[in-house]
This record gives sequence, C-alpha cells and structure tokens, in this order.
Amino acid sequence: MLNTSSARRGMVVAPHHLAAQAGLSVLRDGGDAVEAMVAAASTVAVVYPHMNGIGGDGFWLIAEPGQAPVAIDACGAAAAGALPELYRANGHAVIPSRGPLAANTVAGTVSGWGKALEVSRRWAGGGSGGKPALPLSRLLEDAIHYAREGMPATGGQARFTADKRPELEDVPGFAPIFLPGGAVPAQGARFRQPALAASLERIAAAGVEDFYRGDLARALAAGLQAAGSPVALADLEAHHAREVTPLSVRLRNASLYNMTPPTQGLASLMILALFDRLGVTEAEGFAHVHGLVEATKQAFLVRDRHVSDPARMAVDPFHFLEEASLADLAGRIDPERALPWPQSGPPADTIWMGAIDGQGRAVSFIQSTYWEFGSGVIAGDTGVLWQNRGSSFSLDPAAVNALVPGMRPFHTLNPALARFDDGRVMPYGTMGGEGQPQTQAAVFSRYGLFGQSLQTAVTAPRWLLGRTWGAASTNLKLESRVDPAVIEALRAAGHDVEVVAPFSDMMGHAGALVLHPNGTIEGAFDCRSDGAVAAF
Repeated sequence: MLNTSSARRGMVVAPHHLAAQAGLSVLRDGGDAVEAMVAAASTVAVVYPHMNGIGGDGFWLIAEPGQAPVAIDACGAAAAGALPELYRANGHAVIPSRGPLAANTVAGTVSGWGKALEVSRRWAGGGSGGKPALPLSRLLEDAIHYAREGMPATGGQARFTADKRPELEDVPGFAPIFLPGGAVPAQGARFRQPALAASLERIAAAGVEDFYRGDLARALAAGLQAAGSPVALADLEAHHAREVTPLSVRLRNASLYNMTPPTQGLASLMILALFDRLGVTEAEGFAHVHGLVEATKQAFLVRDRHVSDPARMAVDPFHFLEEASLADLAGRIDPERALPWPQSGPPADTIWMGAIDGQGRAVSFIQSTYWEFGSGVIAGDTGVLWQNRGSSFSLDPAAVNALVPGMRPFHTLNPALARFDDGRVMPYGTMGGEGQPQTQAAVFSRYGLFGQSLQTAVTAPRWLLGRTWGAASTNLKLESRVDPAVIEALRAAGHDVEVVAPFSDMMGHAGALVLHPNGTIEGAFDCRSDGAVAAF
C-alpha cells in the first residue's frame, strides 16, 4: 500500500479484512468505536485463529473527546493450582510452552469486551446519561457466522499450522479442529469451527459474564481440567477485567498513552521519549535507526529489571517517565556507537486493531494467545483454544516474573494512542512480541515527528532488535529495503546486523488511524498482514 485511506463517518483497521469489515458494519448500524471493536475482536478471533482467540488476553485504550483516555486490563492471572511444585513433580525445570501445563492462566479478553462496553454505555447521547447500546448478539454476528459457516484459511494459518504441527498435533483437542481430516488446511480452503460458533452464540445470548460465571465457564473449566490444565472454575469465577489509568509521557508535540504493567507499555513510551530527546532531525538515516535501537536497549533494560504484576513491583512505573529519569537514560545513549546487546525475549502471536467513530471516539486494542495457537489446548467441546501466556513465568522464585498463583504474567501486548497538541488523535499498534515497541516507535516517529504520510510510515522498511514472533536470534534485523548505506553505517557502529526479507512477518502487522480536528479520519494497514482499512 502507498496511499493513506481517508473518510469522515468512521474507520476500522485490522490485520484481517473480514474483521475490519465486521467493525465497519457496526459503525454503519449506529454503533460506536467500542462496539465496532468488539465486533472486530470477536471476528478476528475466528478468522485469524493462529494469531489470537477468545481463550487469550486483551488490552484497550479508549479516548473520548474532552476526556482523559482510559485503559482496560483484561489479563488473566495464574491459576490457584499453578504451583511450581506441579511443574517439578512432572519433571519440568521450566514451564512448558505447549500443552495443558502451559494453559495455566485465565483467559481475560472476553471480560475486556464487557468492561469496554461499560465505558461505551457511559458516553453521552442516550437515556440515563448513556448511549443506547447495540445488543451483544449484533456485535458477535459476523464472528458466529464465520465460525459456523467457515471462511477461507489464510496463507499464514496454513503456513504456521504446518510449521507448528509437530509440537501441537498431540495436544488435547488441537488436531480435530486445526487439522481437519488429519490435514493442514490449504490456503483458501473452507475452515469451519462449529464448536466455537456455539460458544460465541452462548456469549451473545447470556453475556460475557457467562464465560467466567455461567454454563460456558463450567464447560471451559471441565474441559481444561480434563486435559490436565491447572485452571479451574474457581479461577474463572475470580477473574474481572480492570479499568485503569494509562501510562503517559510528553513528546515535543504530543502526549503518548500506553498500557500499565504487567505489559511492556512502559518500554514503548520510554523508547519514543528517549528518542525525542536525542535531537534527530530526519527519518530513515543512520541517526533515526540507531537512535531508536539504542533507546530500545535502554527501555528494555528497565523493563526486564522491573516490569511485572503491579502487585509485586517495587517501583512506580511513572518514575521512569519523569524528566529526570528520561534525561539520565538519554544521556547514556552514544550517538555513534552501539551498546552491546545480549538480551533475548519470547516469540509471540498477537493482533492489533483500531477504530474511530463519527463522534471522535477512538480505540486502540490488542488481543493475543501469546505464541501462535497458544498452548494448543482446546477447552473440552467449547472450541476455545487456550493461551500459553503463563509459560512466560519463571520457576525461579527470585525472578522478576516468578510463578505465583494469582499473579498476572508479563505481557508483550501494549496498545498505543497519541494526542497531538494540534488536536489530532492517533491510535496505533502492532503484533510482534519484543518487536511491538520497536514497530510502534518506527511508525510514530515517521508520522508524528518527521511528517511522513500515515501509510508510508506503516509500509516503510522496519527493523527488529532481539527475538520476536517467528525469530529466534537476538541480533539487529533489518528488512532489505533499508538503504544499504544505512545498513553499513550500523555495522560500522558495532551493531550485529542481519538483513531479512523485504516485507517480513517478523516485523509485525502494524496499523494506525488518525482523527484530524476537521473530522477527517485517516487510516493505514500493513501489507505484511491480511488486513484492510474499512471506512465510510
């Protein structure tokens, strides 16, 4: 894509075109940005099953004109039965990445849909001080249809099913759904999930609470326990999404917002705040890439040392966004030389989506099952694929993210939103594990600091320091479209550089929307994905 899409009445961007269209259909029916996002979120969980699902976690940033943005933490905690002794008794020195023992946390994303809809109902325009709501059955309509009747499998689903088959085909419940007839669904083949359709229909009829405290919750818990997961009904019943105040930081021309711990939203804000203090004047050159990479290193050092469940963090994350702290860390960045970088991180699978409605309300949303296909465990006959987010816990009791029942795991997920001093509002984000903060920084700096068009900022070549979805090495990877002179300058500065394919999945599936003060909405999606901008 080269040209930025624009409209005035509403816009949704998603990494799968059917999810974007589902959100747009709700906007056309009079729904708001949150309602559109619930429609898109439920749909993308069906049509992009290797990337996310309703058995995962989710996070929201929601901005209403004239009000401070709000954040929703829909992250599930470790089960009461997820004890280190359980893993040691089963011969594990680390938590497995696949299978029932990897399915050790509550799936929170459905609770986030409900909490976001509570925010939506507070918006002015309806009776009792709130707007009239579209029924949940309407919001889940497209998702239910695609699950029951099927949709064409994407190339990504086919590729990752084949790649991950050896580690997933024997996991309870995986093969009957994702290997129908014992075969990997070919790209374009009709892929149906009738059991998931029935679960979505149950949510549509009984409400999101049923996932945690109803008949569906009981079916989920029974299926998980039968598979050998430590997640029990009491864990589901204890879960609630949280509305929180997002982290924020000032740049030269905008206020940026992101998610609180246990996510890496702090790192995303720090990267851009540090880079803004380096005095770089133009995009795409050595100073731009080197500056963002070195800012990433400083931010990741803080993240890896401190970010965990807020209940056990010894330091307030806002401290690292204060001017004195940012100035100190920016002063440690050498504008000419690379800091040695041995750090590593986990792979991940995720989706980011954004929505803006005709009233100027904006949503930045992210949903994930962690690795592609999560734990691989299907919760009984519900069709719900459960996440493996809890495999990121450590069995070392001294670790920052040690496994403790009731604690929430560290999350790579972090939706971003900016409010510019000139009145523009910009929800933006990406999938991609450790690459999420880096891609956010590339997209925002190009558009917000250096004036590139929105679509150019998303399409332009990107880079990645460390591990992420689809990549195991920890060096600096650059797409081959990066200027060769810049690549050589980075090598000369001491970066361990690897050149990768020109539009690599490992660089994330980014997207962004911008609402201008005159009411025009712009949108950009990533050609690395199966996505689209849908607008009217």
